[in-house]
Amino acid sequence: MTHATTDTPTTAAAAPQQPPALPAVLQQALAQAQAQGLPYAGSVTPLQAWPLVQQGQALLVDVRTAEECKFVGQVPGSAHVAWASGTALTRNPRFARELAALHAKQPQPLPVLLLCRSGKRSALAAQEAAKAGLVHVFNVSEGFEGDHDALQQRGHFNGWRFYGLPWVQD
Repeated sequence: MTHATTDTPTTAAAAPQQPPALPAVLQQALAQAQAQGLPYAGSVTPLQAWPLVQQGQALLVDVRTAEECKFVGQVPGSAHVAWASGTALTRNPRFARELAALHAKQPQPLPVLLLCRSGKRSALAAQEAAKAGLVHVFNVSEGFEGDHDALQQRGHFNGWRFYGLPWVQD
């Protein structure tokens, strides 16, 4: 049996491996962020983030302090790179490098979802990641505990825990 060959080069072997296309919800977040002129990839809610993490379409990184993760709770299987540390929230000057190193260790390139208490620190962290050249780093709005209510308490109307998404506590 003879096989026909062609002299046409294949582009698949020559092209570098491209990250998979962004899931639709992240494409929408990216487009909205660009339309709003945000300095980072955009935001998703906890209810949008969890299915992406469950399906292996995104890497969830908790940017809260180690103390917050230990005593308030954390998402099982999430990674941790502190944006700041201690009660004074002293900024981690190595944040972008640590995030890049964590991302590089992943078996495949995935978008990154950053989670903090309310979505404010993680938005700043996403902005810092973008400044450092990291793409597809998104904020999880509302965060782990959610926004303050009228009584200045968290967890009563939004946030990861409010929606009953998986979490554990030491």
